[in-house]
Amino acid sequence: MTHTNLKVTNGADTAGVIDYSSCESLDADGDLLAREIVSRVAETWSLWVLHVLHERGCLRFSKLMNEVSGISQKMLTKTVRQLERDGLLTRTMYMEVPPRVEYQITPMGTELLAAVNPVWNWIVGKLPEFRAARARHDALNTAEDKVQKISMGRVVSGS
Repeated sequence: MTHTNLKVTNGADTAGVIDYSSCESLDADGDLLAREIVSRVAETWSLWVLHVLHERGCLRFSKLMNEVSGISQKMLTKTVRQLERDGLLTRTMYMEVPPRVEYQITPMGTELLAAVNPVWNWIVGKLPEFRAARARHDALNTAEDKVQKISMGRVVSGS
């Protein structure tokens, strides 16, 4: 598998190189696994679950569900199973009546959060630019929609 370096520049006109050399030694199975992990990390809930466990410590399922606002029981179950399989959290079951299950972030899960944190900070720092880009895009698409409706013989009300 061949990967090339990507030259990246920022507004200050300084150049950096993104290093893909670690990808060079991957066989097909390693490449597939790496892609699966990236997909898992990019899913809606994975980072939020890990963040909550990092901030709150060991939690039972119901408490974790309450802390991860908006997640369904089905999605939380799927997410914790996948994160456990990937070694990013642990699941401990206590044989009590009723049974008790607790989840805790692993050192590798904490390392992942530390690696993602600069991306989060970059996004937060760029929020005004994201808002401006969305406003430009939405305004352009709204204008294009109106032109298209007019060209199709429809009268656009409210414009």
